[in-house]
Amino acid sequence: MAPTFDDGSSLFNFVVRDGYGVKGLVDLGVSKVPERYVQPSQERIEKSSATTLEVPPIDLSKLGGPFHEQVVGEIVHAAQTLGFFQSLKEAAYDFFGQEAEKKAVYKKGTSPSPFVKYGTSFAPEKEKALEWKDYVSMVYTNDEDANKYWPQHCKEVSLEYLRTSVDMVQKLLNVLITDLGVTLENSEIVDNLIGTKMVNMNFYPACPNPDLTVGVGRHSDMGTLTVLLQDGIGGLYVKVEDDMNSAKNGQWIAIPPISGALVINIGDTLQILSNGKYKSAEHRVRTTSDQSRVSIPIFTIPKPTQKIGPLRQVVEKDGVAHYKEMAFQDYMNNFFGNAHEGKKSLDFAKI
Repeated sequence: MAPTFDDGSSLFNFVVRDGYGVKGLVDLGVSKVPERYVQPSQERIEKSSATTLEVPPIDLSKLGGPFHEQVVGEIVHAAQTLGFFQSLKEAAYDFFGQEAEKKAVYKKGTSPSPFVKYGTSFAPEKEKALEWKDYVSMVYTNDEDANKYWPQHCKEVSLEYLRTSVDMVQKLLNVLITDLGVTLENSEIVDNLIGTKMVNMNFYPACPNPDLTVGVGRHSDMGTLTVLLQDGIGGLYVKVEDDMNSAKNGQWIAIPPISGALVINIGDTLQILSNGKYKSAEHRVRTTSDQSRVSIPIFTIPKPTQKIGPLRQVVEKDGVAHYKEMAFQDYMNNFFGNAHEGKKSLDFAKI
């Protein structure tokens, strides 16, 4: 019989400190979600109340061709509304199938590299209810370090995924920044926005009570653009901004997985840079009861020392800046210093 974990501290120690994660709970055979994972009713995800995205994927291969302007228009429209669109896909499960002891090698404080971290939930020490998710995070510094320190099970596919994604991100940013009325005489602006790249592998074990918990709570990403590869199971939801002049304002929309497609989402940094023209995507993830789910995002973010703020040309056109300038490190510290709570992290940057 599986332990009940009625003692909250013993569950926390097992899942977080000992490194067993949510998968460790599932491997023990838990038949119901422990109380520590039960979300407040307003944070739970009701499948029946969400609509499904019906926008077809954007074919980025047409950029630079005869349909260039059409694709540019589709990209800009997506960035101004949902913050999400889709393009390619791939998946990997091997890392999370290992024994807990092998994964725990990469826990914070014991990992062979400060740029590789295995963990569970988002900010377990600060969350009232934990998220039903385990992850491994790999910050890219150079190929040599990645080959030396990234987990053997996933480094090769992760590096290839990163290399192919960065070129796409650069093309997308060129389109989005140019549409703001900014002339890109060199690549410095784009390079500064993606000075750091991070690959995450997220694992959502099958959950006995998916209606009571969440895989990831509602939030927006802190960086510039996120490239997300999801498997065929689904569970991703994005919120339509309240100021979109749409009948779906405030609604949650399911983003169904499409074979051969990636999901790209706008992050807070791009919303700040555009002075609010582009909207970072508030999103969340629902668990499933019948099978586990994997998603693999690449986060492209500025380097910690990089200054972020609305572009001068955009402020001149708008007549007012809605966000202050700051070092990205300050924004990052605020983001990771709090539990997920929608787009509240953007309040830190507002004037």
